[in-house]
Amino acid sequence: MSYRTGHFEKGIDTLAEEFNSSLSVDKRLYREDIEASIAHAKMLGKCGIIPEADAERIAASLNSIKSDIENGILAVENAEDIHMFVEVELTRRIGDAAKRLHTARSRNDHVATDFKLYVRNSCESVSDLLYALIDALTDLAEENFDTYMPGFTHLQKAQPITAAHYLMAYAEMFYRDLTRFRDCKKRLNVLPLGSGALAGTTYPIDRKYVAELLGFDRVSNNSLDGVSDRDFVSEYLYSASNTMLHLSRFSEEIILFSSSDYGYLSVDEAYSTGSSIMPQKRNPDIAELVRGKTGRVFGGLTAILTLIKGLPLAYNKDMQEDKEIFFDAEDTLFSVLKVFTGMITTVTFHKARLIEACGSGYLNATDAADYLVANRAIPFRTAYEIVGALVAYASSKKIPLDRLTLDEFNAYHGKSEAKKIEFESLKSGGLFDKDIYSKIDIKNIVNARLTDGGPSKAAVKKSIKDLKKRLLNC
Repeated sequence: MSYRTGHFEKGIDTLAEEFNSSLSVDKRLYREDIEASIAHAKMLGKCGIIPEADAERIAASLNSIKSDIENGILAVENAEDIHMFVEVELTRRIGDAAKRLHTARSRNDHVATDFKLYVRNSCESVSDLLYALIDALTDLAEENFDTYMPGFTHLQKAQPITAAHYLMAYAEMFYRDLTRFRDCKKRLNVLPLGSGALAGTTYPIDRKYVAELLGFDRVSNNSLDGVSDRDFVSEYLYSASNTMLHLSRFSEEIILFSSSDYGYLSVDEAYSTGSSIMPQKRNPDIAELVRGKTGRVFGGLTAILTLIKGLPLAYNKDMQEDKEIFFDAEDTLFSVLKVFTGMITTVTFHKARLIEACGSGYLNATDAADYLVANRAIPFRTAYEIVGALVAYASSKKIPLDRLTLDEFNAYHGKSEAKKIEFESLKSGGLFDKDIYSKIDIKNIVNARLTDGGPSKAAVKKSIKDLKKRLLNC
């Protein structure tokens, strides 16, 4: 059933009616639709626009409709959209009193209100899921303060860190995602109901009362904007895309680090699958699917931006498409966050393999250069060149830097004779003393990095404490 009365003389074409219908998608909004209608009815009664007795009957019947839908007694079907379904069912139950509900209201401001209520609730739900993921990461980090591992740049081993420091990098990303959803909720919490079709209404309505009943912070300041605003949808989908981006990056590393070539970590068999023909395989399918589904959410963001970019004010039927786009992205995000959090709780870091990996790649080269800066007052760029030559020498012998003898450390292997002469005065006692070995020990390197945000145990403990404090205030 469509809104076709008055000047329409012909029935709508069957295919056109099916094409026009959105009930299969927007029936998900039934709670919000009924909640907004109850608030509107109460306001109409309070303001004397309709009899208070009718307002009470409408509210009571709407609550019974919601209960019947939730209990499976009433099937949501045979209507153009959820708004028409509720209106027709309400009329069937209480007769002409139901026809007063649409006073001082348009479907345009009503659907905008319903959708804002839904997205607001979704922001809360996704925030809860992000809290759970961050909790899982901090718990795992606290188990791995002393799990030393290589840190990478350009996917090349760079400097040593700990698994705790690594995990907290992602915890910080997901905290930012959480704040984005919190901000999205704050910005969308503006009531459009009362904007009418586009130009408000002549009825003496009380919009602030409706806002109070529905938990909105304020009412919209412009009726044109009130009915045509879908910024809250694109902002939510951007936040969802950013979260998926972080999940995808994390998944990529789980896939790499759990491979036999790395062997840095493993996830529980409950989150792996096998091969149809290769009995030895344990495939990281869950992480791969997370990585793959990221593009689906990105597509939703692109779709909503494309949908809105050329629409003139105010409402246009194109906007009906926003819900299917949103619901698909929301479903994807929720399912990914739930399964990813479950997977993370099963991650085991292989400490022996990780410390072995720290022994190759010359992760301690920067600290050897810093040793010269601190102990010999050598400019860093010069120290960098000296240690670079030592790395080249150690590499030619296929041994780690800390396996060089003290004599080898003190033999400058640069190509420049001028550089050799430059350091002749320093070499009477040698550029390096035996304490160099302590300075370039992997564990000592990590735990000497005490600056805020660094990888030392003390610094990571501090960062976890700080994040937990921020979460309490978020």
